[in-house]
Amino acid sequence: MSSSLSPRERMKLDRQKMPEQDPAARARNFAEVNLGFPEQMALIEAERCLQCKDPRCIKGCPVNVKIPRFIELMTEGNIAAAAQSLLGDNSLPGVTGRVCPQETQCEIECIRGNKGMPVGIGYLERYVADWARNHRDQLATTKAPPTGRRVVVVGSGPSGLTAAGELVRLGHDVTIYEALHKPGGVLVYGIPEFRLPKKIVEQEVERLQADGVKIECNVVVGRTYALQELREQFDAVFIANGAGLPVFMNVPGENLKGVYSANEYLTRVNLMAAYEFPRADTPVLVGRRVAVVGGGNVAMDAVRTARRLGAEQALIIYRRTKAEMPARVEEIHHAEEEGIHFEFLTAPVEVLGNEKRWVRGLKCVRMKLGEPDASGRARPEPIPGAELIVDCDVVVVAIGTRANPLLTSTCPDLKLNPHGNIVVDEQGMTSLPGVFAGGDIVRGAATVILAMGDGKRAARAIDAWLAAKPHATTSA
Repeated sequence: MSSSLSPRERMKLDRQKMPEQDPAARARNFAEVNLGFPEQMALIEAERCLQCKDPRCIKGCPVNVKIPRFIELMTEGNIAAAAQSLLGDNSLPGVTGRVCPQETQCEIECIRGNKGMPVGIGYLERYVADWARNHRDQLATTKAPPTGRRVVVVGSGPSGLTAAGELVRLGHDVTIYEALHKPGGVLVYGIPEFRLPKKIVEQEVERLQADGVKIECNVVVGRTYALQELREQFDAVFIANGAGLPVFMNVPGENLKGVYSANEYLTRVNLMAAYEFPRADTPVLVGRRVAVVGGGNVAMDAVRTARRLGAEQALIIYRRTKAEMPARVEEIHHAEEEGIHFEFLTAPVEVLGNEKRWVRGLKCVRMKLGEPDASGRARPEPIPGAELIVDCDVVVVAIGTRANPLLTSTCPDLKLNPHGNIVVDEQGMTSLPGVFAGGDIVRGAATVILAMGDGKRAARAIDAWLAAKPHATTSA
């Protein structure tokens, strides 16, 4: 039955606070921090939506989820229809409901936020997605008739999975080639269990497979297959292999034992389950004092992981202030609650080691903020003579990633920008006809939801391109 609350009554409802683990307990385990809404809280939060005539929240969503629609269906008590609506717009709602920065996208556009707090769109998305995952038998799958066209997707991260899900619904035969031994890309190797349980990713992938997406793991395009081979075997190609090449600081001592890239550190723990060593095969250094260099979500993931692995002190070294940190506000807040220490306006200039070449500390310099740089944030500048030593025995470098040239170096006709990212047009097509690309390999390291937006747009463009192209026989 539809809600009978007036807009005035809805405005009086307070935003519901997500239940979460106690900080002292969760800092020592890898279970999910946020516990999800119980039904009553979800329905109260859904009632807060004003059902605007011009829903700006949709424009703020990179995959254009019809947000008011699924929320309205919740208030009508039709959770199955809400789930059907959400899944029709978003191939991975269980993921985005957990890791998407709604506060800077859909929620910042929410009219409700002009007077008080915006609707907790991400929390509601998570609630509906979790219901859908547990009630798959109540959901119908709609698919267009087979087109007879075969599309290959390189990479099973958020962009690749989204494109594959859209393309299968449009009637195409879709195969994903994944280099790692598990599908999910950054969702399984980069984002920790306490933020995104691997079971959630597995179940989202299983749903896409049930819809018809085929996934082959341990296939490295650029080694197992050349891109040209894929062009000959399939009608279209979508490249979504991410940007997994770590960026280092280029300071003396960075090759000492005990220095990790965030990629390796998080992959060992997340994908290889090093937090269960020796029950798991892969080890990871458990430092007493772990210093993580960087201020983004990856840095937050690494430092909170170090804390859970048993570090007595886990600290962030960041060259700007808290106000300039690109990490999500929620992640910074959770880190502070868990006892993470922050050294702001501090930049490493050397990694210090002992006589056995193990890390013993970071030599740093204090910074001050100058004029804005190209990113719009104040440029950090060193303060002459303001040096300090940060004692640590493990250093994790989390200052970004760039495009891995493994695939692109084998295809000289593929146009790249100066940073090694693939150049695409407005439709997501590369310089090679029928070859599209999206996600981090195009835009550089970015968010999960932006990569998904690329995948969704590219799928529509691929569908249109195939519709305009005469059928040709492709070899299996």
